[in-house]
Amino acid sequence: MKEESKFSKYLTLFALGIAGGCIYILPYIKYTFYDAQMAAMNITNAQSGMLLTVYTILNIVLYIPGGILADKLPPKPVLIISCIGAGLTGFLYALTMSYVMGLVCWGLLAFTTAFVFWASLMKAVRLVGTEQEQGLMYGFYFACNGLMKALVAFICLHAYNAKGDDIVAGFRSVVNTWGIVMLVAAAMIAVIMKNKKDEESSADNKFQWSQVSNLLKMPALWLASIVIFCGYGLFSCSSYFTPYLTNVIGLDTSTSALVAIIRNYGFLLLSPLGGLLADKVFKSTARWLTWSLVITGILYIGVLLLPKTISAGGAIAYTMFPAALGVILYGTIFSILSGAGIPREGSGTAIGIASIIGYLPDMFYSTMFGTWLDKFGDAKGYPMIFIFLACTAVVGGILAYILYRRTKKPVIAQDRA
Repeated sequence: MKEESKFSKYLTLFALGIAGGCIYILPYIKYTFYDAQMAAMNITNAQSGMLLTVYTILNIVLYIPGGILADKLPPKPVLIISCIGAGLTGFLYALTMSYVMGLVCWGLLAFTTAFVFWASLMKAVRLVGTEQEQGLMYGFYFACNGLMKALVAFICLHAYNAKGDDIVAGFRSVVNTWGIVMLVAAAMIAVIMKNKKDEESSADNKFQWSQVSNLLKMPALWLASIVIFCGYGLFSCSSYFTPYLTNVIGLDTSTSALVAIIRNYGFLLLSPLGGLLADKVFKSTARWLTWSLVITGILYIGVLLLPKTISAGGAIAYTMFPAALGVILYGTIFSILSGAGIPREGSGTAIGIASIIGYLPDMFYSTMFGTWLDKFGDAKGYPMIFIFLACTAVVGGILAYILYRRTKKPVIAQDRA
C-alpha cells in the first residue's frame, strides 16, 4: 500500500466520520427524539420498536452478502451511493410520517446503511493506514464520528425547536435536515476520498466463497459475536434513559433530547479511550471487555437503587455513567475479532457474520421493551428493562473472559458508526 501524507489520511477519516457518524441517525432517531417521533407518527411504544425490528431483520439478511460484496468492491462508490440513497429515503419518510410508510422507509434504510455500506466503511478505515496504524486510524475515525454525530444532532434539535409547539412540523424538519446532511456527506466522500485497493485482497488472496464456511467453523468468531451482541445491546439501549428521564424523572422533551445528544453522540469522543485501555492497560480487548461489561451491569442495577426523591440533575448525572461506559466499551467491541485469526482479505465477510449476531438486539429489544412499557407502565417497565440489561452485561463479561482465556493475545481497536 502506497504511503500518503498524514493530512490526507486524517482528512479522509474526517469525511468517513461524517458519513459513518450521521447515516445511522435516522434509523435510530428514537435514541434522541423518542417521544417526538411517537407523537408525530401517532404510534405506540411497541410500534416504535417494530420499526427497528423490521430494520434489523433485513440487516441480518443483508450482512453476509453485503460483507462479501465489500470484499470485492472498492469502498468509495459504495459509500457515495449509500449516503445518497439514505438521504432520499429520509425525504420520502418526511412526506407522510405514517406508520406504514415508516416501515417501508426503515426497510429501505437497511439497504442504504447496513448492506454493503457497513462493511465497506470498516474496510475504508482500514485501508487508510498501515496495519501498524490501525489503532490510531480507528481511534481518530471514531472521534470524528462522535463529533459529527453530536454536531448534526444539535443542528437537528435546533431545527425541531424552531417549529415551536408543532411536534409534527418539528420532527419533519429534523428528518429533512438529516437528509440534506447525507447528501453533503456523499459529496465530501466524492471529493476527498481516493480510490484505494486492498493489495492483500488481489490476485491469489482474493476472497473465495469457501472462506464463508471456514469462518463459520471458527468457535472464536461465534464467541466474539455473542460478546458483541451483549456490548451492543448495552450501548444501544442507553437510549431508554431518554424516556426514563421524561416519564419518570419529569424532564421536558427538549431537555431530555439535549441530554440524549450528549449521551449517545458526544460520548463517542471517548471511544479512543477504550482502545487505549484495551491496548495499553489491559493488553487485550477481551480482558478489557470482561471488566467493563461487568461494571456496566452493576451500574444498571444502581439505577434501580436511586431514591425516589432524587433531583433531575442527580438522575441525569448518574445515568451518564452506565451510558458513558457503554459507549467506551462499544468503541472497542469489534476489535475482539482481531484475536480470532480473521484473514484480512475476508474481514468484510467476518464483520458481516459477527454483525448478524451482534446487532440482533435491534430486532427484538425495542419491541420487547416497548411491550413491557405499554403493558406494565413506567413504574414496573423500566426496572424490568434495567435488570435485563444488567444480566446481559454480566453474561457478556463472562463470555469475554472465556475468550480471553482462549486467546490471550493483544488486539487492535475497531468499531461501527
